[in-house]
Amino acid sequence: MLDAFNAYAKRVPTWAVYLLGTLPAIWVIYGGLSAIDPVRAIEWGLGLWAVRLLIATLFITPLRWVGLNLLRFRRQLGLVAYAYVVLHFASWLTIDMGLRWEQIIPDLYKRWYILVGMAALVLLTPLALTSNTWSIRRLGAKTWNRLHKLAYVATGLGVIHFLMVGKVYTTEVLTYAAILVTLLAIRVWRNGPRSLVWA
Repeated sequence: MLDAFNAYAKRVPTWAVYLLGTLPAIWVIYGGLSAIDPVRAIEWGLGLWAVRLLIATLFITPLRWVGLNLLRFRRQLGLVAYAYVVLHFASWLTIDMGLRWEQIIPDLYKRWYILVGMAALVLLTPLALTSNTWSIRRLGAKTWNRLHKLAYVATGLGVIHFLMVGKVYTTEVLTYAAILVTLLAIRVWRNGPRSLVWA
């Protein structure tokens, strides 16, 4: 069954990930416009999908270990996840704060979760910029792989940001945190602690 699925997946163009990746954003914006608090609904929804997609990207390798090969889609999925992180940040910066820098700067000191989220964005940016064949050749596969281990740190910061924003630990919030911890634990169990760090 897995062989049949893998054979089918090989026929799916990688650009389909980008196309499918637009659907949650459309859904979030469409639903948010009719919400009681449209700004919060859109901002929260984009951030939620950013976390989901970051975690989904980390699922690619463990799935391969059990015979489900979606590796050819990982780059595209990672870029879509990064796009949602950027959209989430941009929605806070524009529709929420209205680019009012006199309020934005003090907010960074009052709300630590904003800095945590920004740290995740900063770490993900070089990964997005080097998610291409040219960068792999330029950096070398070993250095490139080391750099992209930052995805684990960035995703962890994203989940922490999500936990801090929610303030109330709902089942959904705890589920994403548990999934991330499980994914990291499986990787350490299989490849050792050095598989998560610059080594």
